[in-house]
Amino acid sequence: MEMELIVGIGDDHGRKLHLGHGYSAHLLLARPKSVGEVRLASPDTRVDPLIDPRYFSHPYDMETLIKGTQIALDIMNSGPFDPYRGEMLIHYDRNDPRQIERTLRDHADTEYHACGTCKMGPDDDPMAVVDAQLRVRGISGLRIADASVMPCVTSNNTNAAVIMIGEKAADMIRNPA
Repeated sequence: MEMELIVGIGDDHGRKLHLGHGYSAHLLLARPKSVGEVRLASPDTRVDPLIDPRYFSHPYDMETLIKGTQIALDIMNSGPFDPYRGEMLIHYDRNDPRQIERTLRDHADTEYHACGTCKMGPDDDPMAVVDAQLRVRGISGLRIADASVMPCVTSNNTNAAVIMIGEKAADMIRNPA
C-alpha cells in the first residue's frame, strides 16, 4: 500500500475542479491480486479495445484498501493536520467498512501506470505475448519494450522498471545472442 499526500484537491485526475485550499490523500494498492482484461473490439485498429479492469475481483484488494483507508483517515484526523483540515470532499465513516467499500467501488480507478497487457513469459504460457528476448511471438522483427511486458505490476512506480526494460532491449538488439 502506498499513500500519496498531495497539496491540492485532487478529484478524478484533475478533471473535476474544486476551488480553494486543500490537500488530498491517494491510496495505491501496490500489488493487486485482481486481474483485468483487454480484448479487441474489432479487427480495425482505429477502434478502441475493450478494457475491463475488474477492480476488486479478488477479495484481498478490497480488504487491503479498506484497512488502508482507515489508516489514512487516522492520519488525516491526527493533530498535525488540525490547522489545515477542512471539509472532506468524500465523506468516509472510519468505523463502517461497508460504507468505505461502497465509496471505494464508486471512486476507485487506475493510477496512470497500466502494465501487463502483453506479458513476457515462457513458451508454454498461452497468455505470454513476448519471449525473454522481448520478441512478439508469431511476428518476426517486432519487440515490445515497455510496461506492457511486465507479467505483474511492480511494488513501486513503474518508471525504473520500464527504463531497465528499455536498456535491456537496447542491449539485446545491439548484441544479439
